[in-house]
Amino acid sequence: MPENSILKGDAFEDDRGILRFVNSFDMTEIVRFYEIEQKGTQIIRGWQGHKLEKKWFYCLSGSFVINIVEIDDFSNPSEHLIPCRIELDSKSPEILAVHNGFATGIKASTSNSRLLVFSNFGLKDSSNDDFRFPKEKWSAVW
Repeated sequence: MPENSILKGDAFEDDRGILRFVNSFDMTEIVRFYEIEQKGTQIIRGWQGHKLEKKWFYCLSGSFVINIVEIDDFSNPSEHLIPCRIELDSKSPEILAVHNGFATGIKASTSNSRLLVFSNFGLKDSSNDDFRFPKEKWSAVW
């Protein structure tokens, strides 16, 4: 998984509750964020890729499987690319950084899961850098 990384976080608990954090997450590139809440655990969002845009994923509740694949040719990507499977769980605070040049497929593993997505592109620029591929394009483990 070149250039992509998991930023590990931690949690602190006392009599007031739990505080989860990822202090190593540098947000200077972030220009917008949005939240994904899947309607069920059978839905797969993907594949969606970007030549230039970067994304960061944080699981707010529940858990998600995110498959990422490095795109060799955005006009005609190979059928033989192999996705990398990542699991994010709200009980283990961490952020998945997905750099430009990759596509993602997202599936909630548990009901009522919520995923926070950060981007370094505004909506207009993101729309101009959006590449969609069929769910069946690459074989992924969900």
